[in-house]
Amino acid sequence: MWKDFKEFAFQGNVFDLAVAVVIGAAFGKIVSSLVENIITPLIGMVSGGIDVSGMHKKYFNADFTYGEFLQSVIDFLIVAFVIFLVIRLLSKFKKKEEAVEEVEEIDAQEALLIEIRDLLKEQKMQ
Repeated sequence: MWKDFKEFAFQGNVFDLAVAVVIGAAFGKIVSSLVENIITPLIGMVSGGIDVSGMHKKYFNADFTYGEFLQSVIDFLIVAFVIFLVIRLLSKFKKKEEAVEEVEEIDAQEALLIEIRDLLKEQKMQ
């Protein structure tokens, strides 16, 4: 059983997953900071400084703070949109890298064969 656990724990996939979780948490902090400190104030300027988080209704002895819920939904939509834009940008860079990698390198022997072929074509045309 210990051997099976070691094989599982030390596979590359487990380490990749652990790294992804750590990077994801750090990326989440960056996106949250971007939303809180840059995007939300910009939206506040455009909307005239409307703050929905203070909205609430009181029924009998219960206080329903639906404004907090609305603010959470708005924050989620903003964060999701920012992540969408970042992933879209990264995928464009990845496509460009893949296009560059598709160019095959020709070894010396193949280059000579291609040169001979081209010379033979030229001789036939003359």
